Amino acid sequence: MRHLKRTAKLGRTGEHRNAMLANLVCSLIKHRRVTTTLAKAKAARSVAEKMVTLGKGGTIYDRRLAAARLRQQARTLHNRQKTRIAWRKRHDVIRILFEDIAPGFKDRQGGYTRIIKQNLRRGDAAEVAILEWVEAALPADSTPKPVGQTTAVKTPEEAPAALIKPEPEASPAPAPPPSAAPNPSGETKPPSS
Repeated sequence: MRHLKRTAKLGRTGEHRNAMLANLVCSLIKHRRVTTTLAKAKAARSVAEKMVTLGKGGTIYDRRLAAARLRQQARTLHNRQKTRIAWRKRHDVIRILFEDIAPGFKDRQGGYTRIIKQNLRRGDAAEVAILEWVEAALPADSTPKPVGQTTAVKTPEEAPAALIKPEPEASPAPAPPPSAAPNPSGETKPPSS
């Protein structure tokens, strides 16, 4: 009997499962939203919430625990300071967690993520869900916009000239096709092509 055994196996060995959940939570931290199956989302939710709890602590020990659980090591591979700073800003999961995400949840006592159920996936009919942070606590400017999304512009004066499409001009009505003209002999002859 499996009494008091709550671990979701997800059809994987322990090492594979822990690595997959670490990768899923890293993607959640980087992109703020992840689409996955419902079972994986429920399993990753507890890991993500524990990482935010560590992030709220903020000590170096908490950073090391989070780095070990998420399998993230300090990256010293960048020779130039400019590339190292760019990497830290966009890809350093521990920095994003401790400096961007966790401070937004300092007054919240748990419940940092939400799961939104989606339709069934085509192909295998798996239940699909979106795992995302509760947006109310995150800073507004930290949420990345999807590529190609623009803000709504209310009046043409506010829009840049490149975004305004010129209205098409009304073109004259096309001429009717030439009808069969009678010949001098009185017979109608179709137009030649």
